[in-house]
Amino acid sequence: MLNRRWLMIGVVWLVGVVALLLIQGDGSGAQVSFMIFGDPAEIAAYEGLVAAFHEQHPDTRVELIKVADQADYRARLAADFAGGTPPDVMLINYRRMAQFADAGVLEALQPYVEASSVINLDEFYENSIEPFYWDGVLQCIPQNLSSLVVFYNRDLFDVAGIPYPQMGWTWDDFLATAEALTIDADGDGTPEQYGLGIEPSMIRLMPFIWGNGGDVVDFYEQPTGLTMFREDAVTAYLWFVALSTEHGVVPNRVQEQAQDSENRFMNGTTAMFLNSRRGVPTYRGITGFTWDAAALPVGPAGPMGILHADAYCMAAAAKDKSAAWRFIEFANSIEGQTLVARSGRTVPSLRAVAESPAFLDPNAAPANSRVFLDTIPAIRALPRMVYWVDIELIFSEEIERAFYGEAEPLEALRVAGRRAIEYMELEVLRWRGP
Repeated sequence: MLNRRWLMIGVVWLVGVVALLLIQGDGSGAQVSFMIFGDPAEIAAYEGLVAAFHEQHPDTRVELIKVADQADYRARLAADFAGGTPPDVMLINYRRMAQFADAGVLEALQPYVEASSVINLDEFYENSIEPFYWDGVLQCIPQNLSSLVVFYNRDLFDVAGIPYPQMGWTWDDFLATAEALTIDADGDGTPEQYGLGIEPSMIRLMPFIWGNGGDVVDFYEQPTGLTMFREDAVTAYLWFVALSTEHGVVPNRVQEQAQDSENRFMNGTTAMFLNSRRGVPTYRGITGFTWDAAALPVGPAGPMGILHADAYCMAAAAKDKSAAWRFIEFANSIEGQTLVARSGRTVPSLRAVAESPAFLDPNAAPANSRVFLDTIPAIRALPRMVYWVDIELIFSEEIERAFYGEAEPLEALRVAGRRAIEYMELEVLRWRGP
């Protein structure tokens, strides 16, 4: 009897061990946390992505952590990393990746890609992949790339008898169009309709800096100094600021605070609005007029665009890295990118998906979605620097003051330089070493 009892206990124990090994071996019961931000349309797209992943991997569960506001997302992500409790998978913009990669809190994905039968980097747009390398090693896999474009209200153009923006239009064309579409019918000095809406920030200014032959740093790999004070960059900066201070084609600060330019565009009182692809799901809710997208105007140095790209990254602290990779791999497969592309949110980083009806849907606005693909060759990325976030924030603050007439433009630029120099010096010390 005793032997039979121990035999039964042994069998039960063995069955339990085998079951545990099976669970660990095939990913059964694996848990992956995935943090995202976005409006309801974006969130719905990621919910669909997770649901599709669960269908193919029923034994791996992905917990979707939703953050509505981008600023809150960045703050929470930084806090979670600092506290040692980051999500397993998250989306990170290339402009902010360096600080995490340099701190060693990201799991480099290059070894996973090299072993993958799903991910082939040759199938991605090169300018979407390149910014996600750090010290020569691929850190994250981009889900998208987008240039800045001009969203415009076709109805307002029609009423004014102005031709729609065309590829190759110039800065002069752009300004003349904005002026013609800024209307102060009652002559009280406050237009009822603005020709243009644009965020006065570094990321909105840079295509114009590049378009005039300027730049922000001297060397992208190992920068030694800021170049925003050279003539070609300053000329573009002054032209950008003058859109507000001289030409009045955009709302002033008081008007912008009362109702921001994006909402003015959506309610039909601003003719053109500059944004990346991420605005599309929201704009598809517009019912009062027809809208479309056009390329940025071309400056003296030729067509220039600025890269907007987010990537799936894995935390070095992820508890189940194989499960986290399975999800990232699926998300960046043709099927995964197709699901998100249908939301309108992304310009897929996979060429095959970008050229498919999932993105170039003839029945979904904007009619000219191809502009996002046509402008890819002109897209440039901002520097990959640990302290870039700090430098960008400083310049954006001073650009905004100048744009709204609260500081003399050249003085605001000098202030930005004085404030940013310490971060530039830290960057140089970082790559030069002790």
